[in-house]
Amino acid sequence: MCGHCGCSSKNTVSITNLQTGKEIAMSGRSDDKDHSHEHDHIHPDGTRHSHGHAHGHEHDHGHDHAHDHVHADGTRHSHGHGHDDGEHGHSHDPQHQHSHEHAHTDGTRHSHDHDHGHQHHHDRQNEHVHADGTRHTHNHDDHDGHTHEHHDHSHGTADTLVELETRILARNDALAAKNRAWFAGREILALNLVSSPGAGKTTLLERTIRDLKAELKIFVIEGDQATANDGERIRAAGAPAVQVNTGTGCHLEADMVARGLNELKPATGSVVMIENVGNLVCPALFDLGERAKVVILSVTEGEDKPLKYPHMFRAADVMILNKTDLLPHVDFDVSRAIAYARQVNPGITILQVSARNGEGLSSWYGWLRKEISKAREAAFA
Repeated sequence: MCGHCGCSSKNTVSITNLQTGKEIAMSGRSDDKDHSHEHDHIHPDGTRHSHGHAHGHEHDHGHDHAHDHVHADGTRHSHGHGHDDGEHGHSHDPQHQHSHEHAHTDGTRHSHDHDHGHQHHHDRQNEHVHADGTRHTHNHDDHDGHTHEHHDHSHGTADTLVELETRILARNDALAAKNRAWFAGREILALNLVSSPGAGKTTLLERTIRDLKAELKIFVIEGDQATANDGERIRAAGAPAVQVNTGTGCHLEADMVARGLNELKPATGSVVMIENVGNLVCPALFDLGERAKVVILSVTEGEDKPLKYPHMFRAADVMILNKTDLLPHVDFDVSRAIAYARQVNPGITILQVSARNGEGLSSWYGWLRKEISKAREAAFA
């Protein structure tokens, strides 16, 4: 799920192996009460296998553990918590002893024991910092019988959304790191192709496959919300492909790629092209484990796209300016587009091509060959 737009929540993603016709359904997020899913394991030698787990919603917590508390004066005591049958109750030992150590001004130290009954009397102030940076304090007085009553602090939904997005991205980054290690162990060059819908990603892939299939082993993970149309085009061009349909999702995620790889089984030393869902927003946030992001901008879109979608162009290693054969027919300033892209990302590589008539594709193929060599060298670094 995307923390920005909430897409793919409660959504089913389907992965279709276009060579065998096998289809796999990936259920929505882990907030489903009853769900089953597969776990993918990577061994030290880089091999993978997966197995299924079925989860009900009940959790049995039959265990006790102790918590250590540090008081304001630096003293510590611990008490136990018992958890049983999903109920997280807290049991405190009504009588507990602990020792306090005191340091005198002359540097000497001594310790003595304290025996506590169950009553705790507190008279102190607590300070709270809100999301907007403001602070306030309030008193906690006379808490007898170990009962604490706190007034409610409502911070709205903004903090919750930020926390949710952080968890989602952290989980995705961990899975992406596994994908990256998997690629590296097989000397595979993995590229994440991103663009707006209709910029020409699939056409560029078709042309690349047809021109280089005698030289390179190319495998494709094809991402769309629905249909296998683009995946079938890739197969017809001569490359094995897996179609990932994200439903309401607006981007691919690392776990989808991992499952796609399990079906695709790309050869050692090959190139894996991941064609992301057409979108210049969310795919910028989700690492898939690729070596590089390649953003495709067509001359039919407008030269200010890099300024409107800076996160994507900043995340990309390469910008391919596509459909240059249409330049005589559109109002598009190439020099401005290049300047805007470099304003956002000074180090970005920019290639001008026409996937339709082949103009400029030699520069794209040259870049690919260099990256393949780098990927192989990195595997032994």
